Amino acid sequence: MLDFSEEHKVAQQAIRAWATSRLAPRVPALESGNELPYPLMRELGATFGMIDLVKAQFAKMRDGGGGKGKARGSGAESPLMAILMMELSRVCPGFALAMGASLGLCGGAILARGTPDQKERFALPVMTMERIGAWALTEPGAGSDAFGSMKTRARRVDGGYRLSGSKTFITNAPHADVFVVYARMPEEGDVRAFIVERSMDGVATGPAFKKMGMHSSPTGEIFLDDVRVPADQLLGGDDGRASRAAAKSSLTGERFGMTPMALGIVDRCLEECTRYARERMQWGKPIATFQLVQEKIARMYVVRSIIHALLMRQLEADRAGVPLPMEEASASKLYCARMTTEVAMEAVQLKGGAGYMQEGIVEMLARDAKLLQIGGGTDEIQILRIARELLSEG
Repeated sequence: MLDFSEEHKVAQQAIRAWATSRLAPRVPALESGNELPYPLMRELGATFGMIDLVKAQFAKMRDGGGGKGKARGSGAESPLMAILMMELSRVCPGFALAMGASLGLCGGAILARGTPDQKERFALPVMTMERIGAWALTEPGAGSDAFGSMKTRARRVDGGYRLSGSKTFITNAPHADVFVVYARMPEEGDVRAFIVERSMDGVATGPAFKKMGMHSSPTGEIFLDDVRVPADQLLGGDDGRASRAAAKSSLTGERFGMTPMALGIVDRCLEECTRYARERMQWGKPIATFQLVQEKIARMYVVRSIIHALLMRQLEADRAGVPLPMEEASASKLYCARMTTEVAMEAVQLKGGAGYMQEGIVEMLARDAKLLQIGGGTDEIQILRIARELLSEG
């Protein structure tokens, strides 16, 4: 796969038109916190028939025509999801992040690992956006060492489990209805995942954090005070014992999932800088004639081309059902995150004072891009993961 199909490009044009006409005017209110992203997410889903498509897929699954389901879709669905995340990120990466965390991480985890009943009760309303989801792994003081330092505990009781602990830096936490929460079970010596609902006694969330970027994506804490979780809300049931492996699989998916977001940000920066360079006059001529400006724009294009190629490889592997290795997921995220942040900062530099102003989109893109180097595992963790995987071979 060298590029999207013509059918996918038609869909891309439609999504870009929606993002330009409906999302872009709402960005100031989303960034200020005066509006939440969720109503607009539902509008997007209804506009493009996503909700009806999900319902149809679930109906097929009920009739015996579907398997366990995949978190990120397969075949023709994955390019459309990549296009969606890319086009939304061109306009507002925070909005794309909020949507991706609910549908991809929370809903996707339940689709991939849940029992048929869990998919019906919890994944369906999350995937149709009736309810908002959050995926809760990170804890205070346990960012990179998520499993080794996990303090959230689950213990068996009659009819279910009791969960106690807290999670932090969780996308959608302040407003989510459904949480996939990872907790350690000392009796079993393993980490398990539980489907937790906001309405349960003992569940509380803090206010949205004030952050450097991704202002359109609410992030917060989850507090679990001896929360009773019914036995049928252990993700995957008693057969789903590979929760640690499942969480790592979700992290790998998240790392690959950042590729279209990175491509969207870089593509928009390149577009903005190319236009500005042609229009901005200095010493009686466009700054596009200056070699230093040309060098910046050429480097942006190189980065865009490489990220595009990485995305096409990932989509082709998904279509063929070929799993890409963990070190490749880390390598892809490392490159995309670093270079997207660099491109966005160069876009600010190229536009000068205009780029530094909040009225210009590259200022927001530069702040938002930095999260790509932190969320889903920092750059440093990706380097360690790549080295460990390579050095353990043979």
